Amino acid sequence: MISIPYKPQLPNTIQPIIIIGAGGIVADAHLPAYKKAGFKVHGIVNRTRERAEKLAATFQIPNVYGSVAEAVAQAPENVVYDLTIMPEQYLEVLGQLPDGAAVLIQKPMGDDFGQAKEIVQLCRQKKLLAAINFQLRFAPFVSAARYMVEQGLIGDLYDIEVRVTIKTPWEIFPHVIVHPRLEIQYHSIHYIDMVRSFLGEPESVLAKTLKHPAKALSSSRSTILFDYGDTLHAVINTNHDHDFGPHNQESFIKWEGTKGAIKAKMGLLMDYPHGVPDVFEYCLVEEGKAPEWKVLELEGSWFPEAFIGTMSSLMCYKEGSSAILHTSVEDVVKTMAVVESAYLSSDRGGVRPAEQLNNN
Repeated sequence: MISIPYKPQLPNTIQPIIIIGAGGIVADAHLPAYKKAGFKVHGIVNRTRERAEKLAATFQIPNVYGSVAEAVAQAPENVVYDLTIMPEQYLEVLGQLPDGAAVLIQKPMGDDFGQAKEIVQLCRQKKLLAAINFQLRFAPFVSAARYMVEQGLIGDLYDIEVRVTIKTPWEIFPHVIVHPRLEIQYHSIHYIDMVRSFLGEPESVLAKTLKHPAKALSSSRSTILFDYGDTLHAVINTNHDHDFGPHNQESFIKWEGTKGAIKAKMGLLMDYPHGVPDVFEYCLVEEGKAPEWKVLELEGSWFPEAFIGTMSSLMCYKEGSSAILHTSVEDVVKTMAVVESAYLSSDRGGVRPAEQLNNN
């Protein structure tokens, strides 16, 4: 059995966190992750103070602020701000942070590409040390796969496939379910960012995102195909409408190379939010031997452990122990460009066979 380092690098210094927002993701992922990592959460602020006070009591957060301005005025030295609000509020809140502040911003990076560009511009103007909370890059199964790929253990990577066939309870996300760009903007965006983190920038994107005939959702199924030339294949297929029991539900990422393959089951998405266990499998081809798949046990999952990775990345870069800020706004604006391209592709459609038949 191979040994793979997959846990995130942790900072060497104490960097107190002030959380701006007190939604479900804070209770379910941010705060459990920070507690597990031993990060110090100094304070929290929310428009509805009662929600902030409830989380403060549950997670022993010493300070609850009445406003962002109050939180900034009373912030300790070396603070990191953690924005967990809705995207339409980002610019207003970022504008209230001190110039040069460190801030982790919840995904997506704005409601559209126009907002994403405004966020980058504001961060540049204020010299913010800003990153976006794309945690899937730091999920244990993605980090383990990245190590294997970078070490050449599966040879030359030529195929990445994401397949999600599940029943997603969108109703537990009341602020998201009404979004006019639901599926790609709030779900497949994770996979787009993850694919970019492995393969870089695609030449082009082909996509179609679709509604369900009996549901009042803007979209719930998508196919996204990345153009990386005539050898490298990357595709995302999502179906959030598979309401036929767990038997044929799927949720996985698969990497294939010239010397092996990796398949990671994303258990969190199945029976969400309860989830089922992740499974990390790999197959390394050995000459003269039949292919054999092996299971590698990994600690943790996407929630909450991956949230340690995004915050740690920012903290380590801030203190100088890491030279790379993996999900910087300058990098993630490229993810947002792919998202925008996917929507444009979906709207414009493909090549029409009827035009070929009529072209005499």
